[in-house]
Amino acid sequence: MTFAGMTWLPVLSLLLLCVRDSASLFLPDSKELRQLLSRYEEDQNVTSNRAGNRTRRAIRWSDREDIIQLHNKLRGGVYPTASNMEHMIWDDELERSATHWSEECQWDHGPQDLLMSIGQNLAVHWGRYRSPAFHVQAWYDEVKDYTYPYSHECNPWCPERCSGPMCTHYTQLVWATTNRVGCAVHVCPRMNVWGEIWENAVYLVCNYSPKGNWIGEAPYQHGRPCSQCPPSYGGGCRNNLCFKETEDMNEVEKPQVPVQPRTTAKPAPKPKPSPPKKPASRPSTPKATTPRTLRDKCKGATCNRYHCPANCLNKKGKVWGTLFYDVQSSICRAAIHFGVIDNNGGLVDITRKDKFPFFVRATKNGIESFSKYKPGNAFVVAKVEETTADCYTTVAEICPFKKPDSHCPRIFCPANCKTQPSYWSPVIGNNIYTDSSSICKAAIHAGVIKADGGFVDVLPLDKRKNYVGVLKNGIQSESATCNQLKTQPRVVCKK
Repeated sequence: MTFAGMTWLPVLSLLLLCVRDSASLFLPDSKELRQLLSRYEEDQNVTSNRAGNRTRRAIRWSDREDIIQLHNKLRGGVYPTASNMEHMIWDDELERSATHWSEECQWDHGPQDLLMSIGQNLAVHWGRYRSPAFHVQAWYDEVKDYTYPYSHECNPWCPERCSGPMCTHYTQLVWATTNRVGCAVHVCPRMNVWGEIWENAVYLVCNYSPKGNWIGEAPYQHGRPCSQCPPSYGGGCRNNLCFKETEDMNEVEKPQVPVQPRTTAKPAPKPKPSPPKKPASRPSTPKATTPRTLRDKCKGATCNRYHCPANCLNKKGKVWGTLFYDVQSSICRAAIHFGVIDNNGGLVDITRKDKFPFFVRATKNGIESFSKYKPGNAFVVAKVEETTADCYTTVAEICPFKKPDSHCPRIFCPANCKTQPSYWSPVIGNNIYTDSSSICKAAIHAGVIKADGGFVDVLPLDKRKNYVGVLKNGIQSESATCNQLKTQPRVVCKK
């Protein structure tokens, strides 16, 4: 068994460099830094416990919301996809245990008796302010050193200064059966971090339950999202996560005002009195087929193509921005806001953009978007056109490749293309084809449509050095090398 262990060396190095580079702004003993640290030392967010006492929480409401939303966003977007990933909720008991350990200011996992029943991720920084969500994202970014499901490839050299590839923070964060988290932030006046004394170190402790992160096991089961959820979820699915519709703690965003104690109590099996709006805002039908926020699984335009259902205008998914939208926005409501579809739904293309410094609110087409005055990744929406092709149509004719990407229309193929002669409708390659290939015959060869035709999407890709001919689905494709072909290939994607 392993625990998501010491903080990653590259991030620590970066933070230390940031302190030096920005010494004129934030010195370790500067007035500005102390004001930032006081956000945790003198936090005025209080809540009532069951006994009626008022206590100071170890983490601000806004940071708690960011942590739980980011956990679920990242868990729902794992690749390859997870069939049993559970929606994560906040747990006050785990928060309390994280509080007690963070106040010890020990750069190590603990306490030992508690580690027998929980998982734990740690992070620490000093100097420039970093939000807890920054560290959560850094934990997830260890995915670059992890190849599903081979965790043994990630093997840092510990225990002194852990260096080399580390991924146990990532596997803990995306452990499918771990569905509760509680975190605490504590400012340690002096903290020994790998033999160095850090002053005013900001220490983040996140505890997880049920325990997981076992050596030699994959963090989740690969498959269609929500296809292997535990029976206790009753078939509920939300944003690719097994979701129980009756849970009180499904969203941290509910307690915007700290004096309302409804969401601070530990979730119990029996439901608490629910606010009047809850039944109306929680449809009982599973929503696995309706993407709600942006999940960029691949880097091409077609893989970010979504079919939006009708009546999204009356849903409550949030939208941040105008023209350029924050990636946490509802895709379909952003598409209505921009005007590429109406309330009847339709097909939309999503294109990722670089990080934007802020997003501006506006009311358009019956939807009011929100402002967000902090940097975030962005996307734009576009309408997907549909066109009809014959058995001889090629991608080079209707959708020539243009860098950095091309938005090809959705193509309807007629029947009986399978019987057309290859010298009129060639197919060159296997799964990835040259753009001189017949679109419709390549689609039959790839198995995305039958001989009676249907809709096809094509995704532009960089050219390959060679293309292998294979007999598949009754069609023999041809082989070729890049030197023989001066055209760009395309891959045929299923509708």
